[in-house]
Amino acid sequence: MVSALDDDVAFVVVTEETLRSADLRPLSRWIGAQDAWSDLPFIVLTHRGGGPERNPAALRLSEILGNVSFIERPFHATTFISVSRTALRNRLRQFDARSQIEALADSERWLQTALSAGRLGSWELELASKTLITSDTCKSIFGHPPDSRFDYNDLIAVIHPDDRGRMQAAVRDTIKDGKEYSIEYRVVWPDGSLHWVEIKAQLYRDRRGVAVKMVGVSADNTERREASEKQRLLNETLEMRVAERTAELLQAHNKVMAEVEHRQKAEEQLRQALKMEAIGQLTGGVAHDFNNLLMAVMGNLELLAKHLTGDEKATRLIDGALKGAKRGASLTQRLLAFARRQDLQVKPVDMLRLVEDMDDLLNRSAGSDIVLERVLAPGLPLASGDANQIELALLNLVVNARDAMRDGGTITISLREDEVKRPTPELAAGHYVVLSVADTGTGMDAETLKKAIDPFFSTKELGKGTGLGLSMIHGLALQLKGALFLQSTLGQGTTAELWIPVSEEETSGQQQALQVATASTQSQDRQLRILMVDDDALIAMSSVDMLEDLGHEVVEANSGRQALEILANQAPFDLLVTDFSMPGMNGAELSRKARELVPNLPILIATGYADLPEGMELEITRLGKPYSQDQLASEISKVLASSTR
Repeated sequence: MVSALDDDVAFVVVTEETLRSADLRPLSRWIGAQDAWSDLPFIVLTHRGGGPERNPAALRLSEILGNVSFIERPFHATTFISVSRTALRNRLRQFDARSQIEALADSERWLQTALSAGRLGSWELELASKTLITSDTCKSIFGHPPDSRFDYNDLIAVIHPDDRGRMQAAVRDTIKDGKEYSIEYRVVWPDGSLHWVEIKAQLYRDRRGVAVKMVGVSADNTERREASEKQRLLNETLEMRVAERTAELLQAHNKVMAEVEHRQKAEEQLRQALKMEAIGQLTGGVAHDFNNLLMAVMGNLELLAKHLTGDEKATRLIDGALKGAKRGASLTQRLLAFARRQDLQVKPVDMLRLVEDMDDLLNRSAGSDIVLERVLAPGLPLASGDANQIELALLNLVVNARDAMRDGGTITISLREDEVKRPTPELAAGHYVVLSVADTGTGMDAETLKKAIDPFFSTKELGKGTGLGLSMIHGLALQLKGALFLQSTLGQGTTAELWIPVSEEETSGQQQALQVATASTQSQDRQLRILMVDDDALIAMSSVDMLEDLGHEVVEANSGRQALEILANQAPFDLLVTDFSMPGMNGAELSRKARELVPNLPILIATGYADLPEGMELEITRLGKPYSQDQLASEISKVLASSTR
């Protein structure tokens, strides 16, 4: 494998067993010898995952391989394809960086050739440390051989005493005013001979505008000075040519420097984009799989609780397990919100009622040391959002505010309507309902505020925060086409504002509730014949048990193809319940083909995060995983209600 590696390899896929007993020193040497632009991605197929707790050997492989992703076997093909695509995109960006580096190297060689042709010496002076970096030509201009030491003190020492003060004053003026540094002075070589040196330079500032170094060129003007007395006209012509050439070279030089700065910015943006993409891929995939596991756990626990009504201890244990599973479901929602992959149920939301209904929960969460105040504007329009996700976001903001006030304080929850008249980078023009949570806590400095919404960043003590709360709210705001704004001053508290677009729908919540209640009563009065489709046997078994416990007749299918055969050959069904993410034929494709066989068939799609394909004209109700038996019954009622309208 090592002998086949070269700079044009996209990525390497290797099993852990191959590396476990092999001599990895040749591979380690190859990895260590990569050029600066190269960080070859490795994908390691393992049976024990990539974490050090389950697979200690993974830590050693991570240290040796560097840019490595672990895929635990067995795995879905989609998982392998996703990781491979990420590795390929990473490598393609590295190839682009290689091209840019080669172009910069060509520019540097051109510049050095031009400097050599003009007998000009280049130099840089770091202002903070007074570190002087010079070319060999520059050293020779000041009478020093190429291999000798020549620092800033050595430069000052060779300048003629009568010109030394003028030179230092010119340096100070350039640093102060930013004007071009242009000076000619005499230098005394180690052999005692007198020479004239002409210097031109410009000031270089960092992104904050702070002067960091001077960059320039030097030329030996001794011959020109000696000839000036005899051939003034010729000397003036030469001086003009040298000045023009120097200006051209300075312009070119100001241009390895502009490109270098641009490259640094591009590399930083690339690293940030790769980090966010990798974390998004990881969290989205993990949360989706975890949702499926929680689905089976919660469903079976609910059914088990119905059979152990007389056993108090067993009931208490089941209740504790259910609470833990629901907390896990809450965590997956945060992960999916950060990855922007959770399945939102966007509907008109009465924000005033939402906040009022959460009074007890928010008071308990804030604690007795916190004063919870509310400034709620009456007559607000309905907001376009997911009520469950907005409740979770509000609870997170209140908990964050509470944690920022260890000695007590005041949390103010506000609701108002606002308008954006002109579009901004964060918000489109229009009307918004603004949910604000302000505290009187410790606040954040500017640097901390910049990183506040970064995933896994937390100012809380180790073990007391996941660093996903604000990331989740930020992801939710983007999905709702709104925004999250944070304002904070160290020692003066923090204000978080969640801007949510005003709903354009006029649907009444009471009318929807009445329709669902009517359909629920109708569905409970009769037994439904339901086709349940899920490729995961564990999920399918749990869902079938919940449906049968509700009194329905259920037929199970484990693939889209099998479901279509059952629809075509068996007795009619009242409802199709299907998972979305299935190999071969996903739930959306199954729904389309099922409607071709049975027009107007009520369909319910269960999904962890997947969005239905664009352009799909089927009206299908979606049920977010993990779901309880009550939620399943409620969504069935909604499906039947919509199918009868």
